[in-house]
Amino acid sequence: MVRPKDQRPHVIVVEDEDFQRETLLDFLNENHFRTSGVDSGAALRKLVEKDPPALVLLDLRLPGSEDGFALARFLRERSRKTGIIMLTASGDTIDQVVGLETGADDYVAKPYEPRALLARIKAVLRRAGGAEAATTGERVRMGKCLLDLQSRRLVALTGEEIPLRSGEYELLKLFAENPNRPLSRDWLLETTSHREMEAFDRAIDIRILRIRRKIEVDPARPTSIRTVRSAGYMFVPPDD
Repeated sequence: MVRPKDQRPHVIVVEDEDFQRETLLDFLNENHFRTSGVDSGAALRKLVEKDPPALVLLDLRLPGSEDGFALARFLRERSRKTGIIMLTASGDTIDQVVGLETGADDYVAKPYEPRALLARIKAVLRRAGGAEAATTGERVRMGKCLLDLQSRRLVALTGEEIPLRSGEYELLKLFAENPNRPLSRDWLLETTSHREMEAFDRAIDIRILRIRRKIEVDPARPTSIRTVRSAGYMFVPPDD
């Protein structure tokens, strides 16, 4: 008899402190997640190859040569759909910004309230599902326009085509693939320009300004490509 595949989201907890790891695993199991726990970056890498997760709860400070930042980069390079939430005793704003820039979806300071953490986990999993849904079709609604991913065209809802520069299309495509996820200026610039960044390069802000003029109903009050303070920009799909 073939056993049915477990459809519960697989969540990996990366925590070197045994009690905290086991407590969190018990809580997640009680809330209908399939869970695994590891205590190091090396163990995480092995497990991810064998059993890819829907989401990783990642302690920032870990023993060994890899900290949470390095592991977040590894996870994000491997998959854009894996949810990443950093758990850390540090409330430092710089750590939070760096965590988001390395690919984390959220950042939770210890001690945390379990129910609040559960809500954040569900929110990140919804975003990850949205990323898949946003790119399964050929056209993505963005503000007052539709982005056609097959023909690389931007078309207004009224029917006329809106000219796009190559870099603008690449930027819009990244947003379409990552809805409701903060994307850092540096990552957007590096990914779309394929070159090393200059220290204070604001080219991405100029591109965003041009894009907003094309897709937003009111570019002065953008609702589609939103600014995320201290993080970068985020594409928010319309509700309708």
